[in-house]
Amino acid sequence: MDRYWSHVVNCKSCNSAYKSLNVAEVMLQIISVASVGIVATMKQGTMSVAARNSMVVLAVLSFALSRWNMEALCVFSVGTLHIPTALETPTSFRKSIFLSNHVNSPISLVLRGSSKSKFFTALSPPPLTETSNQPESEPEFEGKEEKFDWYSQWYPLMPICDLDKRKPHGKRVLGIDVVVWWDRNEGAWQVHDDACPHRLAPLSDGRIDQWGRLQCVYHGWCFNGKGECKFIPQANRDGPPIHTSKKACVASYPSTVQNDILWFWPNSDPQYKDIITRNRPPHIPEIDDPSFTKLMGNRDIPYGYEVLIENLMDPAHSLMTVKADREGGRPLELSIEKLDINGFTADQGWSNAKFMPPCIFYAYPPDETASSGQTQKPSAQKKFALVFICVPVSPGKSRLIWCFPRNFGLWMDKIVPRWIFHVGQNLILDSDLYLLHVEVNTEHKIMDIGPNNWQKACFVPTKSDALVVGYRKWLKKYAGGQVDWRGKYSGALPPTPPREQLMDRYWSHVVNCKSCNSAYKSLNVAEVMLQIISVASVGIVATMKQGTMSVAARNSMVVLAVLSFALSRWLAHFIYKNFRYHGYDHAFR
Repeated sequence: MDRYWSHVVNCKSCNSAYKSLNVAEVMLQIISVASVGIVATMKQGTMSVAARNSMVVLAVLSFALSRWNMEALCVFSVGTLHIPTALETPTSFRKSIFLSNHVNSPISLVLRGSSKSKFFTALSPPPLTETSNQPESEPEFEGKEEKFDWYSQWYPLMPICDLDKRKPHGKRVLGIDVVVWWDRNEGAWQVHDDACPHRLAPLSDGRIDQWGRLQCVYHGWCFNGKGECKFIPQANRDGPPIHTSKKACVASYPSTVQNDILWFWPNSDPQYKDIITRNRPPHIPEIDDPSFTKLMGNRDIPYGYEVLIENLMDPAHSLMTVKADREGGRPLELSIEKLDINGFTADQGWSNAKFMPPCIFYAYPPDETASSGQTQKPSAQKKFALVFICVPVSPGKSRLIWCFPRNFGLWMDKIVPRWIFHVGQNLILDSDLYLLHVEVNTEHKIMDIGPNNWQKACFVPTKSDALVVGYRKWLKKYAGGQVDWRGKYSGALPPTPPREQLMDRYWSHVVNCKSCNSAYKSLNVAEVMLQIISVASVGIVATMKQGTMSVAARNSMVVLAVLSFALSRWLAHFIYKNFRYHGYDHAFR
């Protein structure tokens, strides 16, 4: 529903009007502050009462018009969508490790435990030769030629903490559009096809009615948790019960909650109704352990599932992002220990890792007590894990759910709001986002030579790429070399949109995160309040008679007005940069 990219940028008249209205908004705010500032600083008697009052009225009207103008600008976009203009300032294990640099993170503890000379290398490594240790030299893994069925697996939809029970949510997984909603009659989350059987309107745009049923807002059809139609408003109540027809039902998918994440089985056939009794989603013990923290995040990613997983499995890439060692990085000794249809386990030196297909890449430290032979109490060991859950959405699009459970520093998560962590974590995602989206175009080359011939298109001569090579081997040997979309797509990848639209945080994360969404709304309210305080302060000073307020009090009010206005502008920049768009430039990092 965005109007800016679909129309305004392509229309000279609307584009010109949009820019002019932005200029007018800033000018009105300047006039507002300048007017009351002039009145506040004028000595008594140098300006008539009428002129003074006129200036105050001008200030109030200018401010009101600037706020109205801001709302009018939304007509050029959509709802609260904010579009960047020239007037505004606008993992792997840092990337692949994906940790915020705003707080003490698990990886920072690893860095402290290693000397800089050991972890970083100031000199570039020697040139590679044909005798370099190459992951290709690893022997092929023996095993049965089993076939991985993409549609006989559990897929995560969203963390429970980010689902609102008051409304339905639309999600796409494996090209399947589903609606997620809370069935208060059954006390459970339900997952249905996101299409009303009547006229195929999206049920995710509907509502939960007063009886706890999912209602389509197009014509009012209502469905229960099993997908059965319970009410058709247009049907004659004295006629046949047409709502009981199977054609009036919506397909329902098996779903369950595990590790505080909602999962669903992408097959609505009745034979899978009780699949949870025979097959459960992969389990991460640290997430359910009450002695560990479990803050989660999610974001829609504008590049494909395969690229996302490879990036998270690439610790060598994270070294190149560390300022201390941009030039050379260092050799990494990574190895695959076991690979079969159920994924693989790997040794990363400082940690072990598991790939549990199709979605989970899970890194955790080795058992130090077992390796050292010491009898240290488990509760005294500092432990953490890195959990990345990668969801195939459609070609060129994916979704990432992350969690970094740890058994130390629990107080931090109780004091620091979750959105503060997300600011840093989204910055790390942004640092790779444009690069990896453009990299998606290289998949055309892989398609041209065939997905099973990936290594002919990419040169991976060192062991630092062992996990990526292991993933591609698994994909080739067991999963057909690529995600099985079952003919839903032609194979064409989405085009690259403008950088500002590609790296937009609001629609890819903020609207889907309760914490960030709440912070976004609260900070916007704070911005408006600061502007009101600014205008009100100088307004009070301007209207007070001489002698009723001391010079110190008058000057204090003027300073308050200036500081409030300056803070409001800084806050507007902070909101835009952290909740809308952050123009990450590797050249200046």
